[in-house]
Amino acid sequence: QVQLVESGGGLVQPGGSLRLSCAASGLTFSNYAMSWYRQAPGKERELVAGITRGGGVITNYADSVKGRFTISRDDAKNMVYLQMNNLKPEDTAVYYCKAVSGGGYWTYWGQGTQVTVSS
Repeated sequence: QVQLVESGGGLVQPGGSLRLSCAASGLTFSNYAMSWYRQAPGKERELVAGITRGGGVITNYADSVKGRFTISRDDAKNMVYLQMNNLKPEDTAVYYCKAVSGGGYWTYWGQGTQVTVSS
């Protein structure tokens, strides 16, 4: 059974940092492209950052987080991370981890972790 478990969310002041983690199990992790999405109340889920499979050579980011967020992966540990710096109130959302197999045949989501940026 495939599981994606996010952690690391919480309450942080504007300008602060958080590091989200996503632990994957039940799949051949290196074969999956990984990404982080977020969903704020009343808004659609949106892509935050993505990283390719097989070592993660290519990354992509939403314009709103470029220069502030960094996605990375550790295939030896079946982990993907999202380092979030200079957080803003508009970054407040539930953050989800997503795994997509080569060719897009299989897609899995985590349960989400809440990030709240507020003074």
